[in-house]
Amino acid sequence: MPDKLKWTSGRRALRIPAGPSTPSLLLRLAGVMTADRFHWSLSFGRLSVVMTAVLAATVSLHAADPTEAFLKTHCLECHQGDAPEGKLDLERLSRDITNREIERRWVRIHDRLSSGEMPPKDAAQPASGDKAAFLEVLQGKLVTFREVDDRENGRVRGRRLTRRQIATTLQDLLAIDARLDGLLTEDAPSDSYSTVADRQTISHFHLEDHLRAVDRGLDEAFHRVLRGDSQLLRELTAEQIVRRDPRRRTREPEMRDGLAVIWSSGLIFYGRIPATTAPEEGWYHFKLRAKGLKLPQTGGVWTTVQSGLCVSSAPLLNSVTTFEATEEMRDIEFDAYMAKGEMLEIRPGDVTLKRARFQGGQVGVGEGEPQEVPGVAMESLSMERVYSPPADVTKEALFGDLEVRPRAGADAIVVSKSPEKDAETLLSAFAERAFRRPVSKDELEPYLDLVRQALNDDESFAGAMRMGYRAILCSPRFLYFFEAPGPLDDYAFAARLSYFLTGTAPDRELRQLAAEGRLKEKDVLRGQIDRLLEGRGVSMFVADFCDEWLDLQTIGFTEPDPKLYPGFDSIVQSAMLNETWITIETMILENRSVSELIKADHTYLNSRLARFYGIEGVEGDEMRKVTVERGSHRGGIITNGSVLKVTSNGSSTSPIIRGIWVAERLLGIPIPPPPENIPAIEPDIRGSKSIRELLAKHRSQDSCATCHVKIDPPGFALENFDPSGRWRERYLRLADGRRERGAHVEVAYTLPDGREFESLEEFQTLVGADARVLAVNLADELLTYGTGAAVSFADRAVVEAIANQAAESGYGFRSVLYGVIESPTFQSK
Repeated sequence: MPDKLKWTSGRRALRIPAGPSTPSLLLRLAGVMTADRFHWSLSFGRLSVVMTAVLAATVSLHAADPTEAFLKTHCLECHQGDAPEGKLDLERLSRDITNREIERRWVRIHDRLSSGEMPPKDAAQPASGDKAAFLEVLQGKLVTFREVDDRENGRVRGRRLTRRQIATTLQDLLAIDARLDGLLTEDAPSDSYSTVADRQTISHFHLEDHLRAVDRGLDEAFHRVLRGDSQLLRELTAEQIVRRDPRRRTREPEMRDGLAVIWSSGLIFYGRIPATTAPEEGWYHFKLRAKGLKLPQTGGVWTTVQSGLCVSSAPLLNSVTTFEATEEMRDIEFDAYMAKGEMLEIRPGDVTLKRARFQGGQVGVGEGEPQEVPGVAMESLSMERVYSPPADVTKEALFGDLEVRPRAGADAIVVSKSPEKDAETLLSAFAERAFRRPVSKDELEPYLDLVRQALNDDESFAGAMRMGYRAILCSPRFLYFFEAPGPLDDYAFAARLSYFLTGTAPDRELRQLAAEGRLKEKDVLRGQIDRLLEGRGVSMFVADFCDEWLDLQTIGFTEPDPKLYPGFDSIVQSAMLNETWITIETMILENRSVSELIKADHTYLNSRLARFYGIEGVEGDEMRKVTVERGSHRGGIITNGSVLKVTSNGSSTSPIIRGIWVAERLLGIPIPPPPENIPAIEPDIRGSKSIRELLAKHRSQDSCATCHVKIDPPGFALENFDPSGRWRERYLRLADGRRERGAHVEVAYTLPDGREFESLEEFQTLVGADARVLAVNLADELLTYGTGAAVSFADRAVVEAIANQAAESGYGFRSVLYGVIESPTFQSK
């Protein structure tokens, strides 16, 4: 052995005296002896190259590698041959971790051994020292492989903007408010986030739709600048809201005592208002003055506002807003994005209200009132075409400070005294915003050539610039993130931060800080995080993140069976989503503990959702904070109706589905797919066997028990909630078309660590007490969503460190968010 071992990293050199303790010292420096030492090396990154060389030398220095002996003694008997257990053939599995698929399999082996799932309980168990030695060596190999791979290729490979990010970025770049996401190909469904590079696909369909969205955005922007904004203001009285011919039976409002009235009914499109038909696609601002008629005992008349064509050939409607019409006439204001030809439909939407019946699919004047049903009466309605941002902002985005000279009956002219010079200035500024970094002359030249050619072909200056902008917006530099392996440069970091928190490209302030090289300074970075989360920023972040994290985007995929679970409607569903969004927003703004994901003493309700939950004393249609009593069974995200609905199928509940959801989304416990030879558990719709009985037999199989010990506790804890999110004491079933009460719901269960609970409240107390577990998982989810790559084995120490830092704030949500963004993992490719 030489007197000294030396490895060099950049300008740094590490010299270690050789001797009997050298292998142990090298292992410690490589970060494979303890997690905290590994985290230190990863966090500060000062010896990353040294680590790789050290570990390579260490493996060769260790003559007595315990790996093979351990596998032969405890694993190979079952995991080899033509039919190995779990299809894991350890004889053929490479001991050299050379790619991510091999890494994934060894991580699974590590985790199952570490958790005690393997070897099986009925098999001979390894001595604790042997097991620890095996895991130590395996950890070292896993960490080293990922460090080398990440340094050479980056944690995340080629990552593109998502459908939502493309649409929002186009809106911001062109300073328009046209909705473009509907023109783009939907992101492929997966079990991860749409931002994760490994799950992203791209095809000619994506490219065709991308070009279509780009053209639509450019058309809107150039039309605003060259033609001007369309002006529309309609001040509608009750006479203008109602049907034109009172003698005809139609689906429009009728006149009653000088007011336009719609009665409660199940008739589709009853309440449509042709006077609100949109002359062109865009945003419209409405002011409605209305009140309720024949109010029910439950309070006001909950009313829905929807938009659409309102004809039988196009039955789908878009939800706009909901409100509670009371005895007093009141003003309601809202915005709606409408396509050309669409109109509003305003009607009582509460399905618990008594409904009128009409013959022939139409309504005659005076047919509804005698049926003594609630209604909504409208005094006036105004409709105004609105734009955001103003046209001068759009003009600046396209043409800077150049003059735009109007012409009667034709497009305006963009006046340029030096077309090529102005084109270069404008293209350079636009490309820098679109590509999220400075653009060199060589990079800009192909786009500038297009503009020059168009000008030489006598194209107008505006037309030539449109060609250049179109080419830039179809460039891979726009569609993909430009990130080099290693720490992100300031521009790439600004882009990652901005898309993470706002879903769009960096604004001027972020770009300026990146240019100054100051964005990564802790105080500056914290200030920017806070700025981006101000106002509507936090709402946008929460909606984007929670739609995927909590599966809220699937809430409309199923509908609770109205025969079994009456009372659920679009008003309730909308309030459920708001309940969850506001809860998460408040946790961020007030830095509340992540334990409130499981248990809290409050929630956010309006009168309709409170009534659905069976909570008294809540009035009004605004969401407000409500302190909940123990008997309400509410408090904590897991008791939100939105979560309970997305984890059921509309007709039945499954402890397996809800258990997996809680385990994976909140507790950070990965659940592998069931073995192929194990059939799925189907609920007994006849009610002769409870789900507990069915699962008991299922769990008796060893291949199932290891997962169900993690799945079943949270699944059964939530079993008192039916598919619509209501509390129940007994199961319900249909018999001859009528509801019947079935067996009592049994909740009692045992957590994996042996602690028992008898009720949902006891489960919440036990699980909510360990906020650190929730913080670790939240950091994992945020890192995956924000970086575009799942947290790897080598990243686990970073996630643990983020949770440790958040402990000072009681594991506050915002503290976890700060820790994620400030981590070396978030700031590296």
